[in-house]
Amino acid sequence: MSLNKVFLIGNVGKDPDVRYFDSGYAVANFSLATSERGYKLSNGTEVPERTEWHSIVATRDRAQFVEKYVKKGSLLYLEGKIRSRDYEGKDGIKRYVTEIYAEKIEFFSLGSGTRKSGEAEAEPAATNNPAPSESAAIPPPSDQADDLPF
Repeated sequence: MSLNKVFLIGNVGKDPDVRYFDSGYAVANFSLATSERGYKLSNGTEVPERTEWHSIVATRDRAQFVEKYVKKGSLLYLEGKIRSRDYEGKDGIKRYVTEIYAEKIEFFSLGSGTRKSGEAEAEPAATNNPAPSESAAIPPPSDQADDLPF
């Protein structure tokens, strides 16, 4: 048995790029930043904040949701799968890409309560945000997307 599941909460790095094909198939690409807070070790060494950038791919209805509601800076909760692929660049060099294929996308907001550490507790934004959240009932992307050139 195996499992390929990713859960991310982060900020969108730039406005999504959404493309439509002649068949009506939609694909949205955007970056999502997740950060770990910096801290100080007991010996006084400072460990800086670390930010990871994730390449997100949303298809079909999720792509239309992203196009309509998601903007640079949006705080999102995302569930998906990790997919890796390679391609040959125009310069003939083989490149590797790791992407997160989104299966569920929701807006996220920080609640008013506080934790003992002083961080705000995170709560789903469905109750506070007028934009609808992505439905979990939408099926994951099919394998036919694997032969797309991006």
